[in-house]
Amino acid sequence: LADAGIPMRDLVTSCSAGYLNSTPLLDLNYLEDSAGGPDVTVGILPKLDKVTLLQMDAKLPMDIFENVMQLAVEGCKAVESHIREILLENTKKLEIRRGV
Repeated sequence: LADAGIPMRDLVTSCSAGYLNSTPLLDLNYLEDSAGGPDVTVGILPKLDKVTLLQMDAKLPMDIFENVMQLAVEGCKAVESHIREILLENTKKLEIRRGV
């Protein structure tokens, strides 16, 4: 929607994070995910600092959950930063094509 020029309050970004071998991990690969550890999927509105999605497939102690959740939120913010860079590049290219 943002690339199509549709006004939005914020970009929605999401990331998953998990916990394996006493280590929080961002964006689990197939082997890590298949190991059966808990994972959390988080969607956020980064500028508004609001969580729009939180999905867990297992129970976690609160201290571990907070670490995994924070890692997922940091991942979402990194994705948002990259998306904004690409949107800005695309907008500049469009302006050049239109002669603005």
